Amino acid sequence: MNPLGCFMLVAFIGSSIAATQPTQRTVSSHLTTQDQERFDKVFSEGLKSNDLQALYFSSANVALPASDVASSCKRLFTLHAESKLNDFEKNYYLIGARKNFGCKEALPAKVESSVKAALAKEASTAQEIYYNFHSAKLAGVTVDEKARTALGKNLQTVLKKDDSLNSLGHAFAVASELGTAGAFAYDRIEEAFVQADEVDGKLLQFEGGLSITALIVNGGFRLASTLGKPAPITAEQAVKFANYFLSRASVQTPKGVSVLLEALNLLASQKTIAPICIRLANNGQLLPESPVLRVKVCDLLGKPLSPALAALSTTVLSLSTKQDLVSKVNLVPSKDDATLYTYNLKSASPTRGQFRVDVEAAPSYRQQLKVNVLGKVRVSSLEVGVGDTDSTAASVKRHSVTYPSKLATVLNADSQQKVVLKTNLVDDASGKPITVHQAFVLLRHQETRQEIIFVAETDTSKAYKFEMDVGARAVDFAHKSGLYELRLIVGDALLSNSFQWYLADVELKFPATETAAGKQGTVGAGFRQPLPEIEHQFRVPEKRPARFVSDLFTALCVAPLVILFALWAKLGVNVRNFPFSLGAVGFHLGLGAILALFGVFWLRLNMFETIRYLIPLALFTFFCGNRMLRKIARGGSEK
Repeated sequence: MNPLGCFMLVAFIGSSIAATQPTQRTVSSHLTTQDQERFDKVFSEGLKSNDLQALYFSSANVALPASDVASSCKRLFTLHAESKLNDFEKNYYLIGARKNFGCKEALPAKVESSVKAALAKEASTAQEIYYNFHSAKLAGVTVDEKARTALGKNLQTVLKKDDSLNSLGHAFAVASELGTAGAFAYDRIEEAFVQADEVDGKLLQFEGGLSITALIVNGGFRLASTLGKPAPITAEQAVKFANYFLSRASVQTPKGVSVLLEALNLLASQKTIAPICIRLANNGQLLPESPVLRVKVCDLLGKPLSPALAALSTTVLSLSTKQDLVSKVNLVPSKDDATLYTYNLKSASPTRGQFRVDVEAAPSYRQQLKVNVLGKVRVSSLEVGVGDTDSTAASVKRHSVTYPSKLATVLNADSQQKVVLKTNLVDDASGKPITVHQAFVLLRHQETRQEIIFVAETDTSKAYKFEMDVGARAVDFAHKSGLYELRLIVGDALLSNSFQWYLADVELKFPATETAAGKQGTVGAGFRQPLPEIEHQFRVPEKRPARFVSDLFTALCVAPLVILFALWAKLGVNVRNFPFSLGAVGFHLGLGAILALFGVFWLRLNMFETIRYLIPLALFTFFCGNRMLRKIARGGSEK
């Protein structure tokens, strides 16, 4: 087989395998109870707003108290009269909010006639058609087949001129209400959805944000449903759109919350492609005495699945040993919470560490989670002591301290001594030595409460050691002598009993100097002294040669010119053949100016200034010299 054929075969096999793999139709978040409560608060505040749009979307999602109906209706009509929105938009919000409020006041005749007239005329934008059509529908105006056909043709004309995402979204929403007259818009759905932007391979959204994305998704799905067509997106795209909508759960406007809820409800209702949420029901920390795995399974709105999953299995893999703790075991549904599934790992005897939890459910739901099985640390031994700086660690006299008690005697250490500490930390269940993320030794002055923290290091036997030379560390303590609390801090993300242990008192004596005493008083009082002022000093110029050397060098440079004039004076200068022309005079003047410029350069100019003056002088001298030489050449040929 040739290489091209082999490549095509491999590509075909790879694509076939990818096609047979089920799509992971799961997300890791959902709308929580706190989200719903916040949404209700947004809508409640919107009912008190003086914005027509906020009133409409709020009234569409929460009921208005009966006692507020009369005043709200009166305010609604006043806001409509004062609104500066387009007529078709403010009429839509007025009619919709009036219906949601249950107002008894009739629509103003001007508004009703405006809605009927707008429905009959040709609109210039899809947005205008959308508001006019839905205003008529909410007002109870009959939209017959003839009107629907006219609206469909008007939509087609508008889309030929403007096929932006905003225009397509409104067109889908209207076309879904027109029946066969709106069937033409289905062919534009794919054109719209291919313009979605993918973010980090996890989100799909349209340029324009939440409103445009929700508008196109809602309109596209409703149009496909009306025409009996399949869903306009795949299951994988549904997951990415759901991730985007869930990422916008912090929206704060009534319109934003309303379109968000509408889009999530719509996606959750699509049984063939709807993603579900599978996540941990707690913080993922399993206690050693009760390692119960809790998994929450629900729809995008946090509601139980209907119908419920037939089975939910899990495989728990240790990330350290790469071995399965349990494999393909079924999670047990909770009797009290329809969204909760549990499994007790006690029988598997999990050890302290990190684990990956693979959750699977038919037909195509899969999710990977991570949990930490916590352990307990125990101090098997701890020794603390004070010895001379030059003595070995083994020769230092040590005191044993048992956790969580405190050493009865006070340790004393001066600037010629050192404080040493050694402790062994073991796993409470296995008794084996362990290492932790955080092992610190803290020294705190009992009067000033100043603290300094050191890191305890491990040796080859996994024992933690700390050694402090008191004299060398005097600056760190600001030479503040006194009684210090000696504490051991142990912490780790995989520990359920991290602790801080006050194990001994240490009397530290630092050398007392005038500078140290001054700093001691200042730092001990909790203040900071200003640092010394930084004075800028320019670089000292290099030393120049002696005046005699400079004068001698100048004389040597001028000597050739002096010799030239002396020889001219002795031999005589013949100027009778000097051509008195403009070119000759200009050439010699230019040449003299160049020589004079070199002299000025020697005295005061720099290279760049000299070049700036030299370029025009050189051009002038060259031009004049050329004219002079041409005249001399002509004169010679004539003779």
